[in-house]
Formats: sequence, C-alpha cells, structure tokens
Amino acid sequence: MYEGVVQDLIDELGRLPGVGPKSAQRIAFHLLQADPADVRRLADVLIEVKDKVKFCSICFNVAEDDQCRICRDPRRDPAVLCVVEEYKDVVAIERTREFRGRYHVLGGAISPIDGIGPEQLHIRELLARLGGGDGAEVSEVILATDPNLEGEATATYLIRMLSPLGLRVTRLASGLPVGGDLEYADEVTLGRAFVGRQAAQ
Repeated sequence: MYEGVVQDLIDELGRLPGVGPKSAQRIAFHLLQADPADVRRLADVLIEVKDKVKFCSICFNVAEDDQCRICRDPRRDPAVLCVVEEYKDVVAIERTREFRGRYHVLGGAISPIDGIGPEQLHIRELLARLGGGDGAEVSEVILATDPNLEGEATATYLIRMLSPLGLRVTRLASGLPVGGDLEYADEVTLGRAFVGRQAAQ
C-alpha cells in the first residue's frame, strides 16, 4: 500500500482489463518517472478519445462521426454482413484483408452467468437492419462469434432468429491451427476440423 494519490493511480490502473496488481504498480511507477510532457500528452489523448469517439449508428463499430469509415465506404459489399461480438474483432478481421463486406457489432455475447441476455446486445438492431432499409440488400450473414461457450450460445440464438428471414447464414470455419499438433487439439476443435474438411488440392 502506498500513500494517497499513488495508491489511487495503482487502483485505477488495476481496474483496466488484463492489468493485474503488479502490472498496475509497474505502470504507475513508470508514469511517475516519465517526463511530465509525456504524461500530459497521454492524459490529453485519454480525455480526447472519450470526447470524440462514439459508436457507429449503423453497425456499432467505434467511430468519430455518426457512421464509421467502413459503413461510409462505397467499395464495401453491402450484400455480405459479418456479425462480431466486439469492435476489436472488426480490427482482427480487417487485418486479414480477406473480407470486403460490412459489419454488425453485437457489443458482447450471451452469458447468463454474467447477466447478459439477448436484450443487452445489439440483436434487435441487427434484425431491424436486416428487415428493411440498410439491410434490404443483404444476402449473407456471417456469424463470427468467438469459439467458446458464450460465442456458441450467441451464434445458436442468432441462427434461430435469422432463419425465418430467408438469408444465407454461415459460420466461420474453425479447426486446427497452422503449425499445431493433433495430440494437443481439444475434442471440439478436432471435431470441427473433421466436419469442415476440404478436398485435397
């Protein structure tokens, strides 16, 4: 335990995701030793990001305007919509340079243990989007939820909700990672790899 404001800083840093008590202490002492101009610049950026950044009115991705750059881009294919849990998933998919459609960010996954049900996510907005207006041209919805219990529950729920709309609903393929060993693969991953097997080329 440290005195006053130093402990307050450690406590606040420790509330950040992925930052434990030791990391929070290390960051706090780094900031104490840093040049005041660098610390001020960091503080200014934190305040600016809270003031300027909001969520896209169409897909709920992070944006500085009413719509994000992906929704505004006329080169993106409006017929293919990729549904992801979080906006960081958009960044991961964009890094592959394989997807040229548009996105819908749910804002999480169904998790009854954490008190998160369908009504806490942007599922209602997704259905409204697909039911008319912007979504009238969508022909395929790709469900790109995480391959864990919550992601599977969310995908199953969405499949049930989307099937009456007559759209093509697909899931991301999953299976063995490149460079991995069969003996270390869990049963679900190995099972998915068999189901999603492809013709040898």
